[in-house]
Amino acid sequence: MANWKLSAFADEASPMIDGQIAALVRNDIPYLEVRGVDKKNIKDITPNEAKELKKRLDDGGVSVWSMGSPIGKIRLDGNMAGHLEDFKRILECADILGAKRIRMFSFYPAPEDSAEATKDKALEAISSLLDLTPNEILLCHENEKDIFGENAENCHLILKTFPRLRGVFDPANFVQCGVDTLKAWELLKEHIDYLHIKDAMADGSVVPAGEGLGNVPYIVRDYLSRGGEVMTLEPHLNHFVGLDALENGESLKNSGKRYASNDESFDAAVAALKGILANI
Repeated sequence: MANWKLSAFADEASPMIDGQIAALVRNDIPYLEVRGVDKKNIKDITPNEAKELKKRLDDGGVSVWSMGSPIGKIRLDGNMAGHLEDFKRILECADILGAKRIRMFSFYPAPEDSAEATKDKALEAISSLLDLTPNEILLCHENEKDIFGENAENCHLILKTFPRLRGVFDPANFVQCGVDTLKAWELLKEHIDYLHIKDAMADGSVVPAGEGLGNVPYIVRDYLSRGGEVMTLEPHLNHFVGLDALENGESLKNSGKRYASNDESFDAAVAALKGILANI
């Protein structure tokens, strides 16, 4: 069980890459799930910017674990052609950065669509993404509130329908949707590639790992016992640049604890996970 490795959304420590590298280095985290790059979302960086980013990360001793992309976070009646162009650019940048995984979502329903129409359109959209994805890249679906894959059953349907797709399991996102994370884990664990470490309370407030209702210690232990290795910290304990866009207009809820800085809240999230790991 000792073969675990940590990754993180280090843009929660700093919007600037130099600050992200510093946060990863001081916490002995070798991998970055890259999402915000000098105040720009990863979908908006150019190939030339990706080349410069790769050099800076290499110099800092940091590798990109996954592209923390927002792909799949538009409505199913939205600009799908433009979204696919964003995805093509992310694929190009993933190749430059050496990332072998791209995190994605399963789309917001169109208000007028029935549940059946939403399912059909979501699966069609995911199929379009997979058609563009080269074999050396693993597309990883994350459960998320308000998208088609907000509950365990829909996530299972997606992952069973597309064997090339793997799952990212986020306990807090399930808690925020009223989903029992233990039942969700049992249903989905065969399809999970890696974990996002985030915990939450029943009111949706985000807390350090192990302090909420996400059953994070149990899930981490079982994940590692099954041969899992990499876990990406996604603290959400403090406001950070780009958060409003990620949360579909909702405000961040936390437990009421206030941190003096994003670095402090990031380090607190790392310490909580390392405390769990120390007991495994």
